[in-house]
Amino acid sequence: MNLTLITSLAAATLAAAGAWAFEDARHRAALAELRLDQSTAALQAQATARAAEQSITRKYTEALNAAQTRQATLRADADSARAESERLREQTADAGRRLAAAPPAAVLEYATATGELLAECSRSYQGLAAAADGHASDVRTLIDAWPRNQ
Repeated sequence: MNLTLITSLAAATLAAAGAWAFEDARHRAALAELRLDQSTAALQAQATARAAEQSITRKYTEALNAAQTRQATLRADADSARAESERLREQTADAGRRLAAAPPAAVLEYATATGELLAECSRSYQGLAAAADGHASDVRTLIDAWPRNQ
């Protein structure tokens, strides 16, 4: 009877140890799976953040490149306007010298043409000023509407 009891206890101990080992292995596997899921989620979050950062950087770079291109165009236009202004200044100085010796009818005709030209320039400048005000208003609207972090 003593041997049967010992054998039963040994069998029960082995069964309990086996069950314990099985449960331990099952819990370790579940823990490893949770860690894998957590690592995968972290990698996906990093990839998403990196993609968003690259998108922002790309848009920023494109905006800077476009601004530099616009700036170069504006400089070229300003240089062209300065050259044209200088040419007109020289032409006006030459006309003044020629008018000093011109007959009165030619001076009157020149004055009339000059007045009409100045009136046309004034109308063009008014249109330009209105367009510039509209652009400035658009820029202000964009700045005011741009999202900000609070």
